[in-house]
Amino acid sequence: MKKFAVILAGCGVYDGAEIHEAVLTLLAIDKAGASYQCFAPDIRQHHVVNHLTGAEMAETRNVLVESARIARGNIKALNEFKAADFDALIFPGGFGCAKNLCTWAFEGDRCSVDPWVEKAVRSMVDVGKPIGAMCIAPVILAKLFKGTKLTTGKDPASAGFIEKMGNKAVRTDHGAVVIDEQLHLFTTPCYMLDATIDQIAIGTDNIVKAILKSLG
Repeated sequence: MKKFAVILAGCGVYDGAEIHEAVLTLLAIDKAGASYQCFAPDIRQHHVVNHLTGAEMAETRNVLVESARIARGNIKALNEFKAADFDALIFPGGFGCAKNLCTWAFEGDRCSVDPWVEKAVRSMVDVGKPIGAMCIAPVILAKLFKGTKLTTGKDPASAGFIEKMGNKAVRTDHGAVVIDEQLHLFTTPCYMLDATIDQIAIGTDNIVKAILKSLG
């Protein structure tokens, strides 16, 4: 049975992991006959957003603790991740990817990637294992690598960043999966497009199936 490491960025689209994408990714992995282990960095969340009003809240939260809500408590700190234990790694989207896992939402071209996220990603690439990223999560890969093919749908800001970092931004529609054969990177747009939840399910199914197909 192939095993995925799923990296979460908190809980909630505006300040953490996008919940639909995260849950449907777990479901897609399970339906495909694979297994998963959730991870998240044990770090302070950049900020907390009221998902009803969109306003920032005067409180602090922890990315690992919040991610545990989605994982039903079955989650590990990202510093425990070992590439040797997994066949693939995948990032659901949500603005937490651009706020907690990296700082693209605030610093743009000058952004940095969380050290544990970078270590996990590079350790998989070093041994030729596939990485999936959906929605806004491909900006993490764009910051770490050059010469890759990535998609964030049709969003001009993230596409411009991908290109400026020395990569190719591919315009895509619902459910499309862009594959960078050299580094074994798989990306799909999900909620970077105006999407319904069934279209998100198609995207998560497609990216998981594409990754498993590449593993043989």
